[in-house]
Amino acid sequence: MNLDLLGRLPVDWRAAISPLLDPDDTAELAAFVATEYAGQTIYPPLPNLFEAYRLCPWESCRVVILGQDPYHGAGQAHGLSFSVPPGVRVPPSLRNVFKELAEDLGVGPAAPERSGALPGMPHPPSRLPPNSSGDLSGWAAQGVLLLNAVLTVRAGEAGSHAGHGWEAFTDATIRALNERDRRIVFLLWGGYARRKAALVTNPAHVVLEAGHPSPLNQRGFGGSRPFSAANKALADAGLPTIDW
Repeated sequence: MNLDLLGRLPVDWRAAISPLLDPDDTAELAAFVATEYAGQTIYPPLPNLFEAYRLCPWESCRVVILGQDPYHGAGQAHGLSFSVPPGVRVPPSLRNVFKELAEDLGVGPAAPERSGALPGMPHPPSRLPPNSSGDLSGWAAQGVLLLNAVLTVRAGEAGSHAGHGWEAFTDATIRALNERDRRIVFLLWGGYARRKAALVTNPAHVVLEAGHPSPLNQRGFGGSRPFSAANKALADAGLPTIDW
């Protein structure tokens, strides 16, 4: 099985990232990923490999939420960090994300209606539909790049594709975004993601760090208010906010 990784990447992202990639390393990564898809059960399905890039075009990107690697359970991963397809049970980490969203912006299935603009937001947020779905593609469509640092994983083996080259690929994505002059807000949750803050050196951008939303992390995410803070950072730069 031959796999042209860059050929599968949307053209706009390919043009931005390719100059920052080592061709030999990318070829080695492609060979590894092709072998894994040919011989193992790998998530996400190959057609969804670059879903985060496809749903969030290069010019539209204004927020990055960085995960570590895809969900490794059947039917969960579909190419967007923290997200699961419609109809799939919402994982515990994502439930905590929704809980923080409700407490932060007052939107969500259990949150009361609120009126008036929140700080940094020109208009009050619309109420979210019930979070029976963990599909975050609506965020991606608004310019939120839901990126995992490692884009593939073996079924049932968390972290199994770490250290095989994806990190250089996704680091190149962050570096390319860092070179843009229009503000991007980077939401880095957990120790792994927070190490990527060193890649964001352009003062035009904003990095918002917090603990991981995993239930195993008893502190550091709850109360971080990342959604209102991201919207304020966007509004301060004269950019449209996200309807979370």
